[in-house]
Amino acid sequence: MAASPLPRLSAAYDGAPRLGALRPGIVHLGLGNFHRAHQAVYTRAALEAAGSGADGASDWGIIGVGSRSAAVPDAMKAQDLLYTVIEISPEGESFSIPGVHTDVFTAAGEPERVVASIGAPETRIVSLTVTENGYYYSPRTGHLAVDDPAIQRDLSEAARPSTPIGQIVRGLQSRARGHGAPITVLSCDNLADNGHHTERLVKEFASLLPEGEAAETLAFIERHVTFPSTMVDRIVPATADHYRRLVAEGCGYRDDVPVPAEPFTMWVLEDSFAAGRPAWEAGGAVFSDEVSRYEELKVRLLNGTHSLIAYLGALTGAATIPESVRQPEIEAAARAVLRDEYRPSVTAPRGVDLDAYEEELFTRWRNTALGHRTSQVGSDGSLKLRQRIPVPALAALDSGRAPHFLALTAAAYLACLAPLPGFDPGPHAAAMVDPARPMLARAAELSSSSAELASRVLGEQHLLGEELAGRDEFIARTGELLDIIRRNGALAAAAEAGKVSAG
Repeated sequence: MAASPLPRLSAAYDGAPRLGALRPGIVHLGLGNFHRAHQAVYTRAALEAAGSGADGASDWGIIGVGSRSAAVPDAMKAQDLLYTVIEISPEGESFSIPGVHTDVFTAAGEPERVVASIGAPETRIVSLTVTENGYYYSPRTGHLAVDDPAIQRDLSEAARPSTPIGQIVRGLQSRARGHGAPITVLSCDNLADNGHHTERLVKEFASLLPEGEAAETLAFIERHVTFPSTMVDRIVPATADHYRRLVAEGCGYRDDVPVPAEPFTMWVLEDSFAAGRPAWEAGGAVFSDEVSRYEELKVRLLNGTHSLIAYLGALTGAATIPESVRQPEIEAAARAVLRDEYRPSVTAPRGVDLDAYEEELFTRWRNTALGHRTSQVGSDGSLKLRQRIPVPALAALDSGRAPHFLALTAAAYLACLAPLPGFDPGPHAAAMVDPARPMLARAAELSSSSAELASRVLGEQHLLGEELAGRDEFIARTGELLDIIRRNGALAAAAEAGKVSAG
């Protein structure tokens, strides 16, 4: 006799404790796994701690806006806007259901609705997890990519913006012309000084509007909009059938869009909100005047080292970060880049023990139950590495030290994303997504050697910024290590970098 099909999550959840009736107060752009395992979880804790208002309602519900794909919004709608967060560790799994979304839709399908939602008087926060690529800025200058066709369309088509910056500005225009209520724009992406970075891009877009519109919008932004900086941290892999099976076995219901996540989670924010905020500290969020220091730890020690582990691992055939870091040569390289090259460039926030922080990172990276993929971590390196490598590399060079492992990071990235003819970086490197792939492929076609490729990409194309583009010793070292990867493999390059660094 065939087994009965499992009930959907929405049906199985009927008897579980629910929040009071939710009213939207937040519009979130980017309905990906990170938001659903991070901000949504903190918001659940905040609403539980605050309880409901006199009418049984809470007014910090989240309207989730996906970019193009309707897969997650459609699945969430079929599940009464619910999904499961699976917290995964070697000790086992635990399951929770945030249940904080009041609606979900896609910006591509309903662009006018994005503007209307941001412009609605009940909206007091518009937040973003759209990745570095979603900000439409020039990595070379840090300013808005005004020549990008999508930005140009958003400047000319007020009702149907397609970029997050265009959507935010058009929503702010609506507020300025209507009720004038204040609002906070909250970036939750891995960008240096993400609040000020987002503020600059928003103001640059607004300044390009027709003269009268520009003045009105900029005046509203100055008086009524805040842009706090944040640091976010949680490893959240992509959803796969394996995680759907874990939910079915562990919870007894069907969830098409569960979110796997590590147990560790962190959120540090500036407490600068124009129209109030949820009590996110109830979920462990930290409000601090040292966000930039926490950000340096995350972007360099965690993200920078993570990139090296991903690229070296992919080149050795490792599908996941735990597979990669358990190779002795890769762990040694990761510890060396973290301790000797990234760590001198950061100042620890008050109360943070950097030795303990390092060990915690390696514990997280060894989480074999989570299985974070090297191809996922290695994607979008052309944007990520510019945030991570230049400052510590320049500091080392200026002090007379050669940053061998930062050069190894750049070399391993080029081996993965810009393989020279005759070199196969393997399937995990091939699966990495990067907006610079066409440029990198062209550079590889035109280059006859590793040294020439490094010179083209880092020097002529300024992949890691203009200052590092002028440091011939760094570019030459990158080319040397890339050549070792091509001839003898990634582990040989890691060992050689360690040998020269120690010498």
